[in-house]
This record gives sequence, C-alpha cells and structure tokens, in this order.
Amino acid sequence: MSQEPAPAAARQQLEPAAADAVRAYAARTRENADRLAAVLEDIATHGLPAAEECTPWEDLREQHLARLVAQRPAVA
Repeated sequence: MSQEPAPAAARQQLEPAAADAVRAYAARTRENADRLAAVLEDIATHGLPAAEECTPWEDLREQHLARLVAQRPAVA
C-alpha cells in the first residue's frame, strides 16, 4: 500500500458513526499490539518463564471456548 494518501476527490467519506467505529477498532488493535510488544520485550530481556508458571494452551483454549459459548444466544 502506498504511504501517500489518495487525492481527496478519489476518497469516499465515511458516515460519522462508521468513522468512529474504525477509530475505535484502530485503538483496540494498537492496544493489543502494544501488549504483545511488551510481552515480547519482557521475554527478550528476562527469557522464557518456567513451564510450571505457565497455563497450558489446552486450558486457555477451553476457557476461550466457554466464553464464546456464554456469548452465543441459545437456539431453541
């Protein structure tokens, strides 16, 4: 993608609500990227944590699936 913005005439303006939603998504994405970068920097500085201190990925998967099921509306 080009780093230069397209001429104003070639751009389609968003509705204010859509623009706000895009900005909110960008902010969430930036926060997640910053959190990941902090974890990676910590690993680079201090090394990997001991396996005993970590949560197995299977447990994390089950917790996430349970959250998804809880958010899903019940089907009759």
